[in-house]
Formats: sequence, structure tokens, C-alpha cells
Amino acid sequence: MFEKLTAFPENFLWGGATAANQLEGAYLADGKGLTTVDLIPTGANRMNIALGNLSSFVPQAGEFYPSHEAIDFYHRYKEDIALFAEMGFKCLRLSIAWARIFPNGDESELNEAGLQFYDNVFNELLKYNIEPVVTICHFDVPVHLVETYGGWTNRKMVGFFEKYAKTLFNRYKGKVKYWMTFNEINMLLHLPYIGAGIVLEEGQDKEQLLYQAAHHELVASALAVKACHEIIPGAQIGCMLAAGMVYPYTSNPDDVWKAMELDRESFFFIDVQSKGAYPGYTKRFFREHNIHIEMQPEDADILQQNTVDYIGFSYYASRCTSADPEVLKNSTEGNVFGSVKNPYLQASEWGWTIDPKGLRITCNQLHDRYGKPLFIVENGLGATDVLLDNDTVEDDYRIEYLNSHFAEMAEAIQDGVEILGYTSWGPIDLVSAGTGEMKKRYGYIYVDRNNDGTGTLRRVRKKSFHWYKDVIANNGAQYF
Repeated sequence: MFEKLTAFPENFLWGGATAANQLEGAYLADGKGLTTVDLIPTGANRMNIALGNLSSFVPQAGEFYPSHEAIDFYHRYKEDIALFAEMGFKCLRLSIAWARIFPNGDESELNEAGLQFYDNVFNELLKYNIEPVVTICHFDVPVHLVETYGGWTNRKMVGFFEKYAKTLFNRYKGKVKYWMTFNEINMLLHLPYIGAGIVLEEGQDKEQLLYQAAHHELVASALAVKACHEIIPGAQIGCMLAAGMVYPYTSNPDDVWKAMELDRESFFFIDVQSKGAYPGYTKRFFREHNIHIEMQPEDADILQQNTVDYIGFSYYASRCTSADPEVLKNSTEGNVFGSVKNPYLQASEWGWTIDPKGLRITCNQLHDRYGKPLFIVENGLGATDVLLDNDTVEDDYRIEYLNSHFAEMAEAIQDGVEILGYTSWGPIDLVSAGTGEMKKRYGYIYVDRNNDGTGTLRRVRKKSFHWYKDVIANNGAQYF
């Protein structure tokens, strides 16, 4: 007789997830250097630059760069953390801006002001017993490393990253127990400039370039895992995947195979980080596409001996694909990955498929594949919120979205999946990574800021704020 579980684990980490470049602002304050995201404007040029078609390494006149001020968390972190504490957060996922610590990325001198800022943030979190969950690199490479070395296409980046990671571990070893190396590492293949600081030039072999950069990131990640385990005994360090099951459009074996290939395109990163070696299907892909990865003699051992402790992942939507070119014509580009429209599912106003059961499927898929604890570190609904005269936002649509996903997360736990925690994206309205908009809001906390940068930056609790507070207080008992 098997006993039914009756609650989320007692130490389950409920919280929210953010990224430095999307909420801090203060983009050159206190010695910080330019990062890649600081050169990505809103508007017509945004996606072209995100894809790696960059013509200049300085901000351009006439463009609006939302990361430069964002929501000014840099100066308002105490106010924001107090609001997170009011909701009862057990953890907050945040990232460190590499260029706050090493403004150029390759210098020998540290920027003490940048280190002190994160000391202050961690102290404030710990004051409220909120566990920091820190991403070492979340889509922001120092621009100097891109301009001088070509970003992650250059092997020298491994050493720069290792030094940066060791600096963080030594500085914050008494304050941070949970770490992740690269945010959504598989995004390197889809948004090269955002994902890896890669600027593409005409005539280059794009696939060769991207997979070589991927290898460098994988080695750097493994070296960071090694350093973390040595410097902070007992710490947990994970990888991070942009996840979401790919469904075959039909039961045609060709559709099933196509879906598996798309899944593997992302899984290969986590296979290496979790299992310590390149999988056979990737080796075949390299052979058939004439891709030759330059590896150092020690790389195989570095990857094999320094695998991650847990699998962090984002889940916003499932995808659907077909081997039939005619069916592919009915694809939506609502998300970076694109997808054939699934006739069984609805979509958000930004075209992202809403699939709560897909979260349960993805959790089971990852747990079966890796046998390691999972951490759901991004999930949420981007929507146009309206601030009402009574100073609230009636975001029942967000509550409905999250409620259905929490129910499926509970089902995954019943299935035997070990989940460390859940951090929704983003707990406070911040700049959208995809569109650069403020209009696309995810938070429990409304921020008075518009797409053009106007607004008071005033913070207002939404209806979902009080709802999530109740979920945390009850440790999600309502889902069992």
C-alpha cells in the first residue's frame, strides 16, 4: 500500500526569480562596465541585435535601452525585498552582473563597490530569512570581452569566467548556498548575442561557431562546479535549461522523431553538465554537419568529474512540431523557439502556449533523464495589467495560470519527482528579456513604468500578491 503525499516538502523553497539586467538599472553606477544587454534597445532593432547582428559597441543616439534604468532595484532593493518578505518568500533567485565585479571582464583588479552592493542585497535577504539563489551569468557578458575576444567563441573566456566565479564563491561563501552557472544555456543556439556575447559576421560557419562557444561554456560551467564544491563545502550548484516538452503534431513516427530531435537540441547541454560527457546523438550531429570542436586534453576529465548537483529550468510553454512542411506553415513565433499551433491548447496574449500539464510532463521527463533534484526557477504569465483607481490590479488571469501550474507541480511530486523549490518569473514587474517592454508584466507587484521609460517607479501590490502569500503560508497544502 502506497501512502499519498499530503503536502509540498517541509523545506520547499517558494519564491521569485529575477535577473540583474532586467531590474537593477544603474547600468554604469559605481564603476560597473557595459554589458551585452546594455546595447540591446527596444523597437525594430532589438531582435536583430539579440541574434548577433551588432554594428557598434556603444549605445546609439536615438535608441532607448531599457536595461539602463530598468526598475531601479539598485537603489530600491530594500523596499522590494521587504515586499518579498511580506509575501513570505523562502528564497529569491537573482543574478550577479559580471561587469559590476570585473567591469571589463579580464582585469586583475576587483570593483569593490560592485561586490559590496551584492553583500548589501544578500544581507537584506538574510535579514528576512530569504535564501539567495544566485545565477552567475544571466545573459550579460561584459562588452569588452565581446569586442576584444569575440565572446564565448574564444577559449580565453573559460579562464575569465573561472576567475569571476571563484571571486563570488570566496566573497559570498557565508551567505549563498544555492548557485547556478549559466541561465538558459541552450539559448546560445537561438539568441547568440544575448546567450553568449557572439557577434556574427558574414561568411562565418554559424553552427561551428556556436557549438565551439557551447563547449567553452560547458567547460567553464564544470570548472565553476569544481570551485564551488572546493570553496563552499555543502553548497549546491546547478545548471539551468530553457525547458518545455516538444510534442509531435501527430503519431506519425516522423513527427515523433522530429520532436525528439528538437528536445535533444537543448538536452545535449544538460546531458554534458549532468552526466559529464557528450552524448552519442550530438557526436553524430557533429559528424554529419562537419563540426569539429577544439578541445584541450584535460576537457573530458573536467566535464566528467564536475557534474551539477541539481537541474534548474524555466518552463513557460510546451511546443509542438511536425515533419510535414505544410503543417509547419501553421507555426507561431510567440516564443523564441517557435511552435506549430497546438489545437488542444490556448495561448497568452503574447502567443505563448498555456500548458499546465506540460509542466508535470517536463518535470517527469527531466527527473527520469537525469535522476537529480529539480528546481523550477522560472514560470509565469506575461500580461497587460491595468492599475485600477483603488490602487490594485485584478490579475485573476495570472492567479488562474499559476494555480493550474502549481496543481501540476504537486502531481509531479506525487509522481516521485524531487523538486527543491519554485521561483516564479518575475515576482515584481521588470523589463521583458524578449521584447524589452514593461507592458509585458509578470509580477505580483506592479511597477509604475512604461515602455518608453516614463513613470514614477512606484510599487503597488496586485491581487496575486495576496494570493501567493497565502499559497506560501500554507506550503501549497491546497494542491494535495
